Amino acid sequence: MSMGFLIGDDQPVIWRGPMIQKTIQQFIHQVDWGTLDFLLVDLPPGTGDAQLSLCQTVPLDGGVIVTTPQEASLGVVRKGVAMFEKVDVPILGLVENMSYFTAPDGSRVEIFGHGGGKAEAARKGLPFLGEVPLFTAIREGGDAGVPVVVSAPDSPAGRAFIEVARTLMARLG
Repeated sequence: MSMGFLIGDDQPVIWRGPMIQKTIQQFIHQVDWGTLDFLLVDLPPGTGDAQLSLCQTVPLDGGVIVTTPQEASLGVVRKGVAMFEKVDVPILGLVENMSYFTAPDGSRVEIFGHGGGKAEAARKGLPFLGEVPLFTAIREGGDAGVPVVVSAPDSPAGRAFIEVARTLMARLG
């Protein structure tokens, strides 16, 4: 389910407080999810209304924090971790997104730096769930609406997501 299904392509979602809370409640309680093993909710960065509303709407097994390697992102991560701690939601781990890019010549380019997520996880005593490099296939799958783990699960991009998922599942038992 996505807000993108409910609004036009060029329409912004300019909502605060009660509107966000009501939408999250509707997504959780009124969408026919079928039988689920997991329900993952992708939230915008930060510590705003969406995060707090979700924490107040449904009991959570935990939060997964996603960051990019650079300090600007890690500053937001620290605030997100602190927010989840204040509302008693355990942090299941941290994922580093956009860890590096492999150029056509095979060289590794660390556009946003590398290792910041793993270092932050260690600093905060959190499990590090893995890293997801920049892959064109991830963007292409997102644009097409077919995740790379569906279209090409054995590709390097697909394997990166699958490895993070396996590590997370092991944490959840």
